[in-house]
Amino acid sequence: MKNIEHKVFCDNLDLVSRETISKVVRSFESYDGGEGKRNTIKNISTDNLDLNIKAFKIPHLINRIAYSFFRKSKANRSFEYAKKLLEIGINTPDPLAYFEYSSFNILNKSFFISCHLNYDLTYRELINNLNYPDHDIILREFTRFTFDLHEKGINFLDHSAGNTLIKKNNNTGKYDFYLVDLNRMKFHSMSLNDRMKNFAKLTSRKEMVKVMANEYSKLVEQTETLIFDKMWSFSINQSNKYDKRIAFKKKIFFWK
Repeated sequence: MKNIEHKVFCDNLDLVSRETISKVVRSFESYDGGEGKRNTIKNISTDNLDLNIKAFKIPHLINRIAYSFFRKSKANRSFEYAKKLLEIGINTPDPLAYFEYSSFNILNKSFFISCHLNYDLTYRELINNLNYPDHDIILREFTRFTFDLHEKGINFLDHSAGNTLIKKNNNTGKYDFYLVDLNRMKFHSMSLNDRMKNFAKLTSRKEMVKVMANEYSKLVEQTETLIFDKMWSFSINQSNKYDKRIAFKKKIFFWK
């Protein structure tokens, strides 16, 4: 079965870098490392390039057809959304390229390549360690960052604990936030409910939701009580859905 490779690169890559990235992607499986239950992410350094390469799981047949003819692939969307975010002033690791491999014009496997970013933590560290240095400061700055997303009409549907990289800016003393896992986004004017629901996948720790609600209420013309009630309600609903889904999977796949 013959694979046809389709490539799109950022304009600022020279020919040598393009050829290097193409070679790395073609031999992706030979590199050590990788993490992810569905998709595989590897940090590969070669020829003065420090790359993060995300290999998306081969979709089932219906989605393969959809991504081939009706929708853009996850790799394509990740690449285009990354460029769009940077254009409107939202940080994300610099996008370099995406690759799509097809069999008989039906999408097989796709890759998204970005520059590797050395970061200090993700939101998950704040959940796991309430005594993390600058915990309250980071949480409040993260809330203001999320407000900025909302004001710019960015509904990041995978706004979860591991999908924002956090790095302390030594020049300003503040923290910079970088979005990752970008293939699910909507761009539209966001209602208050849209905004509060966007916090739902982050944490079910009530004390953290209280801090975020307090900070967000300073940025909108709504009371802190209203913001907290909405934010907490969506967080609890999300947590309950997750617990039910896990319980259902355990019943269905009881042998695992």
